[in-house]
Amino acid sequence: MARGSRSVTSSKWRHCHPSYYLKRPKRLALLFIGFVCVSFVVWDRQTLVREHQVEVSELRKEVTDLANLLSELNNKQGTSGKIDLSTKVTRSSKEVLDDPIDIQRREKVKEAMLHAWGSYEKYAWGQDELQPQSKSGVNSFGGLGATLIDSLDTLYIMGLNEQFQKAREWVANTLDFNKDYEASVFETTIRVVGGLLSAYDLSGDKVFLDKAREIADRLLPAWNTPTGIPYNIINLSHGRAHNPSWTGGESILADSGTEQLEFIVLSQRTGDPKYQQKVENVIIQLNKTFPGDGLLPIYINPHSGAAGYSPITFGAMGDSFYEYLLKVWIQGNKTSVVKHYRDMWEKSMKGLLSLIRRSTPSSFAYICEKNGGSLTDKMDELACFAPGMIALGSFGYSAAEDSQKFLSLAEELAWTCYNFYQSTPTKLAGENYFFHSGQDMSVGTSWNILRPETVESLFYLWRLTGNKTYQEWGWNIFQAFEKNSRIESGYVGLKDVNSGVKDNMMQSFFLAETLKYFYLLFSPSSVIPLDEWVFNTEAHPLRIVTRNEGGLDKNLNEKQKPFSRIGGRKEGRSG
Repeated sequence: MARGSRSVTSSKWRHCHPSYYLKRPKRLALLFIGFVCVSFVVWDRQTLVREHQVEVSELRKEVTDLANLLSELNNKQGTSGKIDLSTKVTRSSKEVLDDPIDIQRREKVKEAMLHAWGSYEKYAWGQDELQPQSKSGVNSFGGLGATLIDSLDTLYIMGLNEQFQKAREWVANTLDFNKDYEASVFETTIRVVGGLLSAYDLSGDKVFLDKAREIADRLLPAWNTPTGIPYNIINLSHGRAHNPSWTGGESILADSGTEQLEFIVLSQRTGDPKYQQKVENVIIQLNKTFPGDGLLPIYINPHSGAAGYSPITFGAMGDSFYEYLLKVWIQGNKTSVVKHYRDMWEKSMKGLLSLIRRSTPSSFAYICEKNGGSLTDKMDELACFAPGMIALGSFGYSAAEDSQKFLSLAEELAWTCYNFYQSTPTKLAGENYFFHSGQDMSVGTSWNILRPETVESLFYLWRLTGNKTYQEWGWNIFQAFEKNSRIESGYVGLKDVNSGVKDNMMQSFFLAETLKYFYLLFSPSSVIPLDEWVFNTEAHPLRIVTRNEGGLDKNLNEKQKPFSRIGGRKEGRSG
């Protein structure tokens, strides 16, 4: 009995004796593998705990830094301009929480902005645009500091306070509009008036509003025509207005119908109705003979208001007219006062459907151009703003089937625009594309001048659908810009997207639009929420204000509250 008990006890403990495993190598191997696995799990858990502790420590440091920054800002601005971080931020209906990948990508975009801005500051400060390869500045817009003004809101939104304040001092002390220069009313409005108003809406600094009013006053004589449809060129010093000779004296549709947002906002902020009256009269005139399909040719006679025999396009010279029909309605908070803008836009969308074709064999949806009764299978990269516009407007339809139809079209067109980029060796899009039966798309004009339109549409589609695929497409395009366009002294366009040969121009809209839309693509929806802000065609966000009957809206002259931030369509030039 005693022997039996001892034998059982010995049998229980034999697995703990090394000799047991030396005689059984397979079990020894299994024991070793088990030991390694357990060790790995323990090590991995400890690593995660350490990483978590590091992240918590970093977050605490960021909170401390933000608290210190807030204290400094409050001390500088005084109690009247105090930023209250406890104020509830209204989020868009499609809120997407921040995540580590977005944070990392957003920081990469911010670094790109710092590189672009730093190069401009070093080599072209105060001039309109930087020529990075020759490390010199050029005054493409008469010496109005276009890149600087175009960048103000981007700097502010990204939290680049030092750079913003330096630019603000230049605007306050150096910016001079008394130039003997034949300025584009359109370009000056969307870049300079829009950029200054956006800086005012974001910061509440009145110096920006005063400067916006000053340049707008110099542009106003352009609307002194028999119909009120403006001339597109004006001398900033003498006030003489005219149209380009190459249009045969006609006004350009986009150039005449893309000042509404900025001038309406200027009237709201100043309390002076003259700016709003000038630009809204243009829409009244065009609406008198607005066609049933809502599509206007690109040339309009400023004396008679009649549309000339010219192409119909959602690309260059047509595009932003349709964009502003929608956005004025949004900026007025969609009230009955601005309903005629929405009605005109919906007519135009019916017309747009008649221009949609699909390629073979891949069925890429694209927007044709129309001349007379014939269609041309050509689409500008500029027209890649349309997917974003259509998506933004799709949520305003009363019928669910219309809303879904247009949102689906927006997604199809965005896929086409993304493939404008993916179809070239550099993964950057050309200026326009042609579609041929059985061959899908082929690049026409092959330069790339850092345009933002596709990224803009990806931003809207991501905000409105929450589909992270659009973020991935945007990241691919950003990486292509970094690979092909970034040089030591800034960013340049490409003379040819097939060969990758570089030009010598950093367009101001690269900082105003392209980098801003990249940054917002990877930012939470609470940063410039779409139910509180609307972007002009140069990506300058302007506050939405409810429009009511009886003229200018109340409470428009009160001091702007600063925006709390985290941490056309333009012609462009190749050079």
